[in-house]
Amino acid sequence: MIYLIRHGEAASSWGEHPDPGLSANGQAQAQAVAAILARHEIKQVITSPMARCQETASYFARQSGLNLTIEPNVTEIPTPTNIMDRVAWLRGLMSGNWRDAPALVEAWRTSLLNTLAVLPDNIAVFTHFVAINAVVGHLEQTDTVTVFRPNYCSVTKIETLDGSLKLVARGDSLETKVL
Repeated sequence: MIYLIRHGEAASSWGEHPDPGLSANGQAQAQAVAAILARHEIKQVITSPMARCQETASYFARQSGLNLTIEPNVTEIPTPTNIMDRVAWLRGLMSGNWRDAPALVEAWRTSLLNTLAVLPDNIAVFTHFVAINAVVGHLEQTDTVTVFRPNYCSVTKIETLDGSLKLVARGDSLETKVL
């Protein structure tokens, strides 16, 4: 099983800070998900290089005694260099379809999916809202960017079968303010 965990609540939004850590609420969420993950036989932990994912993962790593491995291919969706207002651009992308995404974003999505397809069993992957949507949408064979709204520290379960991914269960969903 591969466990995709959305990071805890960030201390600020993307419009305010490019790489925020966790808020106090996010730290509590990270502690709670660490306890949930401890019930599984997780053997490895990888995380996005972004601070909020690393902080979320660190609670489980400390509890389990596992080391964190930073994996750039599970990071936040990249922003094209010509975008002046990331918040507006991201809102538009999230309400649209992957076929309308710029090449940079499609390359990120492909790298994300290829990385997950070769991961071993029993691994926790701490990642982001759009990344989880990219995986779930791909597995549900939809072109829609936002297929559900994974709550902070929700756990989406996927498995690999003969080199391909299969959705086992979506994580908890909540109408959260993303931006």
